[in-house]
Amino acid sequence: MKKAYLRFYEELNDFLSHAKRKKRFQIVFTSSPSIKDVIEAQGVPHTEVDLILINGKSKRFTFQLKGEENISVYPVFESFDITGIQKLRPKPLRRPKFVLDVHLGTLAKYMRMLGFDIKYQNNYADSQIIDISLHERRAILTRDLGILKQGRVTRGYWVRNTKPVQQIEEIVERFHLKNEIKEFSRCMECNSILKSIEKDKVVDRIPLKVKAYHNEFYSCKKCDKIYWKGTHYDKMKILIEKLKNT
Repeated sequence: MKKAYLRFYEELNDFLSHAKRKKRFQIVFTSSPSIKDVIEAQGVPHTEVDLILINGKSKRFTFQLKGEENISVYPVFESFDITGIQKLRPKPLRRPKFVLDVHLGTLAKYMRMLGFDIKYQNNYADSQIIDISLHERRAILTRDLGILKQGRVTRGYWVRNTKPVQQIEEIVERFHLKNEIKEFSRCMECNSILKSIEKDKVVDRIPLKVKAYHNEFYSCKKCDKIYWKGTHYDKMKILIEKLKNT
């Protein structure tokens, strides 16, 4: 039997059993497994990993263990540039774009409300989500660890929280998005850019009460949905200000 020593850092510990969190632990093996297989055997999706140091040197996922290695595994770095040492993936996304799984419909609307480019349908298959991520260079957001463990996936993140407001707070903080927020610039239904439209062009399509109290309107170029700053806007503005100032 061969052995090596593993240590996972920061939020990668979320995927580990309590006995292995935030500490160095031993693994045993017989052949020469790839470090990617070893990491995922611990329950950590490879998409959550951005840097692997083996005996102090950066290695790729394909590196095969021989025994007696000291392995340090780090999560995706968003706050500083590690391109000089990391070897795991292409350049990180500079313009944040995402594709969300079928369980994150409310989060998709919140993110569109903040102006982020979001692909979402409630009937996407896992294979479709991965195809979209690869072809359009979008990061996958999911509550399903199974998607992130598929070998084709290169960019993805497991959303820890289950409640939508906590989820949007988590994503904005995790991806450092507060300076990228352009609230109410996208359609919450179809993701297209909104444009200002004159009141007299939509007057026959809005409720009488809205017509009496509002003069500023926006329409979606794609689905033709009409938006105005009603009570929902006031509630969302409170959340947006919180996100921008935390």
